[in-house]
Amino acid sequence: MRPVRATAVLVLLGALGVTGCSSTATPDPGTGTTPDPSASPGPAEDATAGGGSDAATDTDDAGTAGGGATEDAPTTGGTTVDPAVPPELDVEVVLDGLAIPWDVAPRPDGTVLVTERGGRLLAHRDGRTQEVATDLDHLFASGEAGLMGLAVEEDTVYLCHAWAPPDGPGDVRVTAHTLTEDLTSATLQDVVVDGIPLTSGRHSGCRLLLQDDGTLLVGTGDAADEANPQDLDSLGGKVLHVRTDGGAADPASAPPGADPRILTYGHRNVQGLAGQPGTGEIFSVEHGPAVDDEVNVLEPGANYGWAPGPGYDEGVPMTDLERFPDAVEAVWSSGDPTHATSGAAFLEGEAWGAWEGALAVAELKGSGMTVLTLDGREVVDEARVPELEGTYGRLRSVVLDDDGALWVTTSNGSDDVVLRVTPRG
Repeated sequence: MRPVRATAVLVLLGALGVTGCSSTATPDPGTGTTPDPSASPGPAEDATAGGGSDAATDTDDAGTAGGGATEDAPTTGGTTVDPAVPPELDVEVVLDGLAIPWDVAPRPDGTVLVTERGGRLLAHRDGRTQEVATDLDHLFASGEAGLMGLAVEEDTVYLCHAWAPPDGPGDVRVTAHTLTEDLTSATLQDVVVDGIPLTSGRHSGCRLLLQDDGTLLVGTGDAADEANPQDLDSLGGKVLHVRTDGGAADPASAPPGADPRILTYGHRNVQGLAGQPGTGEIFSVEHGPAVDDEVNVLEPGANYGWAPGPGYDEGVPMTDLERFPDAVEAVWSSGDPTHATSGAAFLEGEAWGAWEGALAVAELKGSGMTVLTLDGREVVDEARVPELEGTYGRLRSVVLDDDGALWVTTSNGSDDVVLRVTPRG
């Protein structure tokens, strides 16, 4: 099946809560030197003419995007919810004054953890925000690299970050940290995955998703190196599936001859991972070059067709079916122009009305959010979220909490915020 492509009017063919105190500490810019400045620099990140890559600084292009209820309709808080109508939304700024908050993790006790790409881990609870001291020696914060993905399991915090010691090559790695009860510090417990390629900082991934069985999915970037996506010994341009001790979660699912931690390969820069309720299928989101941001459904062992050689040629298709006839096609593609799609989450709960079960996708260059309604794997409708359309700038991460609220981070380079988005009612 060919991927669904967005049109200029963003309509597909077919049937279709307390304001937190802002943190004022200066973000740690990180340490270490550029591991390989000779790597393909590519276009300016998110530049309108340069495709859908991630954004590094506030000088990057911020994008130009600026019925009655049925008898059996559910109710929420005394308000009737029409399951056929998308909800109106309330948007609350929970944290402000941030600098590129990369990821957010709401916990069941009401605590919200946030990573900033410059190196800070923040904890917000009871209307107050504090910095959590972490062991991130030799953090490499440059380009798209730095402190990125975040996942939390009880008192263990998993962080994905770039690491560059002064006396050797760097990498992107996933580390486990133990969080103190008072949220003042997170002590290094273990290195779960290392050796994910790092060059100039471009295409560094790195999205984390904890599974119900306690294993971890890691979405990586190709480090702007033409060989990495198709190299089955490289961890770049892949989705990894590992145990939290770093071992392969399911070696039998890896591509033949591959590092057993590899689940899928042939990716450009995986920025979003989300599990579909009811099916357990994993959807990934990644940036395209000048065209074709993609949403994919992950099939163990499969190739997703990105191979930008020779010379890191970004004019090749995101899914190159001529070179790889068996490559898995995207279930949704932006076409031209790209939106710089990033984090994603499935919407759950009757309060979301027609969007219950849909996939919400944050956009950097698009400065907003696209909601994809699905029938299984098939995208059957596409809509924009008007309350987020250009209002807060570039959107990076989106996470659903246990109460059905959507947490969203912005990525404008300064004066960034964390938002809590809920259906009105």
